[in-house]
Amino acid sequence: MTSGNNGASTPEDDDPFGYLYADGQANGAQPPSGGYGYPNAVNRVRAVGQRQYGQPPAANQIPQQQGAYGQPNAHYAAPETHPGGATTVQQHQPSYSGGSGNGRGRGPNTKGLLIGAIAVVAAVVIGISVAMLGGNDDDKKDDAAQPTQSQSQQSSAPSPSNSNSAAAEDDLPTIDAKALALAGGAATASDIKGAQADGGVYVTGFNQVGSSVSWSVSDIPKSGKYTVYVGYSVPGKDQNATLTVNGTAAKAPVDLKNWAGGPEGDYEKGWTKTYNYIQLNKGSNTIKVSCEQGNQCDALIDQMWLVKGWVGS
Repeated sequence: MTSGNNGASTPEDDDPFGYLYADGQANGAQPPSGGYGYPNAVNRVRAVGQRQYGQPPAANQIPQQQGAYGQPNAHYAAPETHPGGATTVQQHQPSYSGGSGNGRGRGPNTKGLLIGAIAVVAAVVIGISVAMLGGNDDDKKDDAAQPTQSQSQQSSAPSPSNSNSAAAEDDLPTIDAKALALAGGAATASDIKGAQADGGVYVTGFNQVGSSVSWSVSDIPKSGKYTVYVGYSVPGKDQNATLTVNGTAAKAPVDLKNWAGGPEGDYEKGWTKTYNYIQLNKGSNTIKVSCEQGNQCDALIDQMWLVKGWVGS
């Protein structure tokens, strides 16, 4: 090989693929006859841009530009259009319909969901309202069942009265201190508070022998057993007196004990009551409480009353 001489063969003869390029074709490069050098090969190698589908190839044909949008492309056909190509079946996607029959697709039924949500909220509100109303009714029933303080606390003490007679069998009299017959230095006063008699009047001066209070009772409905009560106060220590009924002294004294638990010398805090069992005749009777020899009579007396039968406090 000499300078300027590339040898016996040109580059395209040395390059087995020189026929693929324009300059190689101009210099006479040819593709191998056996298809890439393999005998009996079917395929033929062509230069870039020469093969066209659906028509015989033309030498040195420049490929055409793709057709306008929507027009078939002369350079391409789907495999199923070629002879022996597989036949495909077009699958149709199901459309969603809201039941109108027009075949138009619709999204989820949001209107129905909204109506259902509103119904649930309404049901909850109604349930809460009913529960609140029921609770208010229960509260009212509970309040009605509770007795008031004035109903549950009733005084058992008889009301003051100046009557000396019993109008009926179950309506026995009560007498206040100012209506009692006094003797032996006994007198009425109202300086010390706490007396239950009318005007807070009580009998004082009872702490000397010979002092007495007498009660003449008329219209006793029938003879029998009765209980006589005496309301009194002591100065924080036990006292006693003598009971006489229709001129006969009772064996049991009138116990004027410090049942109230008042401190010594304090009459105001010593108000209480005591009772004795007696026998009365039908009609008129006389009941006397007196300070006799051997009695401790330092006491104030404000009331006396009768109860049918022998009863307790």
